[in-house]
This record gives sequence, structure tokens and C-alpha cells, in this order.
Amino acid sequence: MSAVRHLAQLNIGRFRYPTDDPRMADFMNALDQINGLAERSAGFVWRLKDDSGNATNFRPFPDPMMAVNLSVWDSVEALERYVYQTVHKRFYGRREEWFDKLDTPHLVMWWIPAGHQPSLTEAKERLEHLTAHGASDFAFGWESIAAAQLWKTARCTAPDGKAA
Repeated sequence: MSAVRHLAQLNIGRFRYPTDDPRMADFMNALDQINGLAERSAGFVWRLKDDSGNATNFRPFPDPMMAVNLSVWDSVEALERYVYQTVHKRFYGRREEWFDKLDTPHLVMWWIPAGHQPSLTEAKERLEHLTAHGASDFAFGWESIAAAQLWKTARCTAPDGKAA
């Protein structure tokens, strides 16, 4: 039986430096590896990318330093395994080297019909809704998903020792 719905996710981050700055090299040099790992992961469905193979050239926000990652997964568990149980976690743990801390949500998830590829406009609307109204069936984060457990125990620790 094929899935009726999939999980879409958008996460955003404001680059601390231009992507060609030497301080961004570890991040930029790992993109192909991390994106390839996502595509080979069980439960991966689709991700936004351009001809370069990544999404670093998409700029849907007025701030030209704002980066986006938009992907679709067949389940919460599949996304959670990729984020917290692969080498991706090491790069996620270093995010403060490359991205500014945002004062608003940087991740939003929502359910979509299987086969649908969400647009950046749709994803931005979901993030804006989460920011304005909090978690709902329309837009939510990890804390809203009862089945999500890894994010609670496998979250990275920020350099200040607080859970990230």
C-alpha cells in the first residue's frame, strides 16, 4: 500500500558569512555529501535543489543571507533518523559556526498529499503561520509530534551547553 501523505519540512538559516568566505568552507564542501546522504536515506522522497545540486542559490526571503532547505519524507521517523542518527547530526551541531541564531522559528513541518512537491511560497506561508499562531495541524515543529522521540534525546548540545 502506498502512502497517502508525506511530511514536508522547511528549515531556514541566516548565513553568518557569504558562501564563498573561507569560514563557510566546511559547510559548503559538505553539502554534496549531506544532500546525497539524505537522498539515499530510507524514507526520503524529494528535496528542493537547483542545477548545482543544492538549494543555496534560492533566496525567497528579502534578506539575501537567508538560506533554505525544503524536503519531503515519507514519515516523521524517517526525517528524524536522518537528522539525528547520521553524519548530518555532526554538521547540525556546528550550525552556530555558519548560521546566526534566529529569534523566530527556523523549522516548520506539515503534512502534504503523497506526490505533492511543495513550493517555496507554500513553505514560507507555513513558517509564517507557525511564527504568528504557534503549532497547529497546519504548521508544527518537533515538539508537536508525539511519535518524534529522537529530537528529545539526540539533539545536539550548543557550545553553551544548552540543548539546541
